[in-house]
Amino acid sequence: MITEVGIVAGDIWNYLDKHGKVLLSEIVSNIDQPRDIILMSLGWLAREGHVILEGQPDYIVSLRKH
Repeated sequence: MITEVGIVAGDIWNYLDKHGKVLLSEIVSNIDQPRDIILMSLGWLAREGHVILEGQPDYIVSLRKH
C-alpha cells in the first residue's frame, strides 16, 4: 500500500507541476486512482511540505516553491 501511495504522490506532484493551482476535485477527476489513495498521497505531500492546501470545502492545491 505504501508503495502505491508514493507512486500516486508522484503523479499528483507531476500534475501540479504541469497545471499549477488546481481544485482537489480536478485532481480526483484527472488522476485515475481511487479517491482514498489520492487523499493519502496528498496528505503525504502536505506533511513533507511539498504542497499547499487552501480554502474549503473544495481545496485549492498547489506546489510549494522552495
